[in-house]
Amino acid sequence: MTSLIVGMLYLYFPEDKSEYIPAFISFLLFMIICILTYRFFVKLSRREENKAKELEKKLKIHDKINYDKDERTDLK
Repeated sequence: MTSLIVGMLYLYFPEDKSEYIPAFISFLLFMIICILTYRFFVKLSRREENKAKELEKKLKIHDKINYDKDERTDLK
């Protein structure tokens, strides 16, 4: 408990509010990078989803063709 109180004694809130500008700029830069990274992963995920759907369609068509071939050979 005393370490928490001692740690709080070292908090610094400047009287000159212009000292907040570099912190705001770095925060803003970090947030922009976070948003861009998030959007990148969303787009990447959508691309992968579309590729998976296309592959699923191809496999279904391929399976149906093979199933039809198997039925025809069984009838002979």
